[in-house]
Amino acid sequence: MTAVPQIVPELAFAFEARVDIAPSEHIGHAGSAPVGMTPITGGTVSGPRLNGTVVPGGGDWAIARPGVAVDLDARYLIRADDGALIDIVNRGFWVASDEVNERAEAGEPVDPSEYYFRTQPVFRTDAPQHTWLTHTVFVGMAYDDADVHQIRIQFFEVK
Repeated sequence: MTAVPQIVPELAFAFEARVDIAPSEHIGHAGSAPVGMTPITGGTVSGPRLNGTVVPGGGDWAIARPGVAVDLDARYLIRADDGALIDIVNRGFWVASDEVNERAEAGEPVDPSEYYFRTQPVFRTDAPQHTWLTHTVFVGMAYDDADVHQIRIQFFEVK
């Protein structure tokens, strides 16, 4: 049997989204897990591969599995500087200790090293100059910038 070499992925920074958010709304429960939604009110996108704005009107739905993680499902639009519209479905996880969660919920600054906040974005567009987004795998490294009511996500292309 031929040995298969280990393939180590390479990441390349593509762009950062600074997503403006409004206060979260409690929706109800899925079993014992609280369900909420955080409205997306705008934002900016900047980087070497994409620049534009976050279109107001999206949202981030969250299911908080007590003692485990918060499952995130954000859906919003990006309007590129050239006018093209790009749909993003950005799923991920927030994992932190109870103490870190309490500080974050109180609006205190929390260092990103104290929690795990990662996303798996999928992009959709038929704009020819941006179709590379639709057939590229990305990893999102996110953090909560409570000072300015933003979620900042650095998107890395998996080469």
